Amino acid sequence: MMLIPGGADGPGSSGPRLHRNSSAALLRTPAPTTGALTASATHSTATPTARRTRYAVVGLGSRARMFVRAIASTHAAHAELVAFCDVNSTRMQVHNRTAQRFGLPPVPTYQPRDFRSMLERENVDTVVVSTIDRTHDEYIVAALHAGRDLVTEKPMTTDADRCRRILDAQAETGRAVTVTFNYRYNPVHAKVREVIADGAIGEIGSVHFEWLLDTRHGADYFRRWHRDKTNSGGLMVHKATHHFDLVNWWIASSPQVVFGLGKLFFYGSANGTRRELARPYTRAHGARAAAGDPFALNLAGSPILRALYLDAEHEDGYHRDQNVFGDGITIEDDMTVAVRYRSGATMSYHLTAYSPWEGYHVAFNGSQGRLELDVVESSFVDAGTAATVPGEALHGVEAPPEHSSRLTMRRHWEKPVEIDLPEATGAGHGGGDARMLAEIFGGQRPADLLGRSSTHRDGAQSLLTGLAANRSFETGLPVHMDEILVL
Repeated sequence: MMLIPGGADGPGSSGPRLHRNSSAALLRTPAPTTGALTASATHSTATPTARRTRYAVVGLGSRARMFVRAIASTHAAHAELVAFCDVNSTRMQVHNRTAQRFGLPPVPTYQPRDFRSMLERENVDTVVVSTIDRTHDEYIVAALHAGRDLVTEKPMTTDADRCRRILDAQAETGRAVTVTFNYRYNPVHAKVREVIADGAIGEIGSVHFEWLLDTRHGADYFRRWHRDKTNSGGLMVHKATHHFDLVNWWIASSPQVVFGLGKLFFYGSANGTRRELARPYTRAHGARAAAGDPFALNLAGSPILRALYLDAEHEDGYHRDQNVFGDGITIEDDMTVAVRYRSGATMSYHLTAYSPWEGYHVAFNGSQGRLELDVVESSFVDAGTAATVPGEALHGVEAPPEHSSRLTMRRHWEKPVEIDLPEATGAGHGGGDARMLAEIFGGQRPADLLGRSSTHRDGAQSLLTGLAANRSFETGLPVHMDEILVL
């Protein structure tokens, strides 16, 4: 078969010691998942003292850059890059050039039809999966049955049947599946987990969570393969799985019932025409009508996007810069979800993908008070960066990250207190990417007192909320988790 790469419950008691502080801050053929590594990787000079873990990466889009650099450079004392697998040879060559810059010989490249033979021929220990979302399960299941461990991008998969295949394969083989929920490794999010676990606001009764994607970041999901729900599961699966996992982790519970309302309000052909935002082009590159359009992605202006996508189009016909006001968009951009958890807590959640600024607000209402987290990741989108994607700027010049966080404790009968926050330094989810990669590829895992590492079960639990929300969008009815998948 051809495999196509693409692109816990209860109240607490006492609170922690607090300090007052002000905040400092396809689509024709699927392509690999995309993203951007913005942190600089440094070559490891440590001498390996034991056999290094041998890694193969399948799905060589831009998100794979994070894994390739971590294995080839930062954690090369413990990890060895031994193979690439993708439908597109050009993209694999781009990543091979990256590996060679760190002193590695060219990594053997394989087509999907040769995935199983690659595992044997290259003596692979662990497979890193960063393909298009709907194909994750094919590689995960095949690798598990071949006796390999897995590291997979989120979401773990896109529907209940695929999720069941993964869970069954893991149960049969006993191999490890790690899901890369990097937001758990952001130190600000870790502090939230600590405060709640210490019982500072008592038993959690409800959560209010609003996430805003701006017209630079949010629009990008409507340019690429994610715009087709068959490929990505929509933003409730591809994007919000991050957020649903955080809530599961923060309040140590899992979803029980979900109700949701979702719509395509801003993007898409009908909306663009009605608001006179639409331009008559299918993809931006080479289109006169795209000139000056703030929603038109400038592929040629970014060296890495040009290399990975524009220069690779001749192999698979994938266009990374489709019109966000074009036809064929089947995902929502404005979504409201209500969740009841097995602990008895509830959540109101909203995701907007067309906001003028980017960030999030989450509040926890507890039996002893309230905890509020406010994060600004980008206060506005300016004309100079509107034609780029986050982490990449025109002509390869990257803008410094804009980030501010404030965590406020409001206990009953007490004045509000701002909690000292560790600095969320570094690009890539407030430095969360680097911390997560160190745990996955660094050879020795430190004590995980916060339970940050994520398994197949965490991947399934976060997925369930999104899948139930999607079903509720369609039916207009609340959905019980057991109707989707029994874990």
